[in-house]
Amino acid sequence: MLIQKNIPTEKAMLALGQRLVDYCQAGEVIYLMGELGAGKTTFVRGLLRGFGYKGFVKSPSYTLIEVYSLETLEVVHVDLYRLSEANEYWDIGLTDYLKKDSILLIEWPEKAEKLLPPPSVSIHFDIQLNNRLVNITSDSPRLKNTSI
Repeated sequence: MLIQKNIPTEKAMLALGQRLVDYCQAGEVIYLMGELGAGKTTFVRGLLRGFGYKGFVKSPSYTLIEVYSLETLEVVHVDLYRLSEANEYWDIGLTDYLKKDSILLIEWPEKAEKLLPPPSVSIHFDIQLNNRLVNITSDSPRLKNTSI
């Protein structure tokens, strides 16, 4: 299943993240792909807002992993951009976050794709001239027949 969205503004990207909350559940692995500055962290900020998180949301570009503890689950936002070898995946302790009560959001999954669990949802962010084109792919029955 493929859902395509043209996202013209940061506000619209936040809203897309908030709408996806209705289709996410603990145990999800979501790949976030796209160039630097394509809107991945803004999307995550919207998703977290949709879950009711009110704190600061920052890009994990330098920390590699940011964990947000919510009332009923953890949202783990990972950025693998700075990994130079796939085996560094083990060094950052990512396997510690592969829990049934977490949602794992992984930026730059191609850096360790062979070591990562398969995604339940893949989201590709493409920078266009005046907007972002977002492609959401999933085999999840929760996302079938929806327009988000």
